[in-house]
Amino acid sequence: MNSDKITFVLNGEDVTLTDVSPRLTLLDWLRLERRLTGSKEGCAEGDCGACSVLVGRLKAGHLAYESVNACIRFMGSLHATHIVTIEHLAAEDGTLHPVQQAIVDFHGSQCGFCTPGIVMSLYGLWLSDENPDRSAIERSLQGNLCRCTGYEPIVKAAETVARARPDALFDPLEKARADITKRLAQMVNGNTIHIQGDRGEFFVPATPADFADILAANPHATIVAGCTDVGLWVTKQMREINPVIFINHLAALQTIQVDENGVTLGAGVTYGEALPIFEKTHPAIARLVNRIGGEQVRNMGTIGGNIANGSPIGDMPPALIALGATVQLRSREGIRTMPLESFFIEYGRQDRERHEFVETIFIPLVKPGEHYAVYKISKRRDEDISALCGAFCLSVDAAGIVTSARIAFGGMAGTPKRAANCEACLTGKPFNEAAVAVAQEALGTDYAPLTDWRASADYRLQAARNLLTRLLVEISGQPSELVRFQTGGRT
Repeated sequence: MNSDKITFVLNGEDVTLTDVSPRLTLLDWLRLERRLTGSKEGCAEGDCGACSVLVGRLKAGHLAYESVNACIRFMGSLHATHIVTIEHLAAEDGTLHPVQQAIVDFHGSQCGFCTPGIVMSLYGLWLSDENPDRSAIERSLQGNLCRCTGYEPIVKAAETVARARPDALFDPLEKARADITKRLAQMVNGNTIHIQGDRGEFFVPATPADFADILAANPHATIVAGCTDVGLWVTKQMREINPVIFINHLAALQTIQVDENGVTLGAGVTYGEALPIFEKTHPAIARLVNRIGGEQVRNMGTIGGNIANGSPIGDMPPALIALGATVQLRSREGIRTMPLESFFIEYGRQDRERHEFVETIFIPLVKPGEHYAVYKISKRRDEDISALCGAFCLSVDAAGIVTSARIAFGGMAGTPKRAANCEACLTGKPFNEAAVAVAQEALGTDYAPLTDWRASADYRLQAARNLLTRLLVEISGQPSELVRFQTGGRT
């Protein structure tokens, strides 16, 4: 059965929309349609956090809230959610929420433009962590930029409010949790949503099977999971994305399974959902994920989407290729599985037919005797796109001989790609400076990187070579003379 409307809760009000553009962002709707102007547009690309709001969704019957970037979140992705803006935090008599009051008390706001977004990020932390340490606070603020305060007053406010928790009934979300849970459950009616009008067409499939049917009938549709990439197609490139299939609500694509062989992720699993799993199974990937975007981006962006988009500078593909990950594609015609490295054919082209979608990704565990590392090079440490990303998985036996090597880089070619010649130079050799020096030169035959505003071709190649030395140093525990410096920066 189909429905022709999306329904959600905005602060305390049920809202139903029947005529909405697939390109309409939550921020524009809040500000222009509802005059809720506390959320600001600073960058329109999910970087600055001035637009941050909370979105609550039922997950296995539990109501969970996450901070998101309203500037790149589309309205079509918000069915059966609870949208919470800065206007909802204060009590009816005007008493500020403890998070807001702490910002006032510690002078955590100057010009005020970014303050509502900062408050919402800290409020999300306040809801999810009763005793955050400083690193958790700083992590929650990765996606919020402030030019005025220098952050220290904001962090002090967060540290103080974490210890001062009044009656939970004061908090607007805790007070209404049971009611909101019931209302959202009633909105999840099992219908596929199809809205078509003068402003465009979009679908919200009820199940993966419905998704496959819709995609078969609309093979040129834009599939939107987290909006973190497609959102910029609209806000920065002014691209047309009609028709759209929104899939961020499909619980069947958000499963995580761990066994003795590895981790199987549904393509709709977000970075934030995968992070605690990676912290246990693949700490090197967990460290990488903590540098991908800010908390808002990690709450929205999906690992399957990062793969399906096929960007040559996507962070996850090289990390997963080095482990020998596989990807499963699904369509109405069936399922097929392939090595992830084979999925990327050339720039802008992947081995995915238009009627197929990425369903799962299998990530092998690091085996005994393997050394696995992932290194990201970027202009900013946090919340920045990679200039290059290198991943290494080497097996070294008791005699110090490399018995197998899988090395992959992003940002060095038109696709994420293995360094076949470099691997060959290491395999069967002692893992020492002499072998690494030869393997470093082989990288020049594996890749011909481009020069762009993130880095020059020479810098990328030299940085990639230096990452091999970093791996040697980390495995051997000994300093090396092989690190070379490049004019304009260093690894």
